[in-house]
Amino acid sequence: QEMLKCSKNSEGTAELEEALATVLDIIKSVNDSMHQIAITGYEGDVSELGKLLMQGSFNVWTDHKKGHNKVKDLARFKPMQRHLFLYAKMLLFCKKREENTDGHEKTASYSFKNSLKMSTVGITENVKGDNKKFEIWYNGREEVYIIQASSVELKNTWISEIRKVLT
Repeated sequence: QEMLKCSKNSEGTAELEEALATVLDIIKSVNDSMHQIAITGYEGDVSELGKLLMQGSFNVWTDHKKGHNKVKDLARFKPMQRHLFLYAKMLLFCKKREENTDGHEKTASYSFKNSLKMSTVGITENVKGDNKKFEIWYNGREEVYIIQASSVELKNTWISEIRKVLT
């Protein structure tokens, strides 16, 4: 990146840009792999879900139409912290856990909580009252997941990637 800043419009700029893109892609792949291997409790094989497109932490609220009871009604108002893994075939919801290893660095692990097949979901891009929220719904809105990103830009990036998968 520093080399590119110093070499704007000079010979070799295109090659530097290509090299930077390659290195950034490798870093993303390694980072994604580190997160994927930390998923626990998923019964299937994550390698069968297609390419990992995106992953990140979000506030998530759920709204399920069937089986309403007081606990579920109350639970909707408090968000859950979930780490989402968007694959070509499935969206995984995990709970991030951090464990100390011998008093040194914390290592993250992700407890699998839920999954949605991408072939069966719908998306609502805007949720009234918060421009950082979007909805992913399943089975004719029988299950609705309201997802809040940390920024509008992050929300738009996820929506764009989800739209590509759905189309």
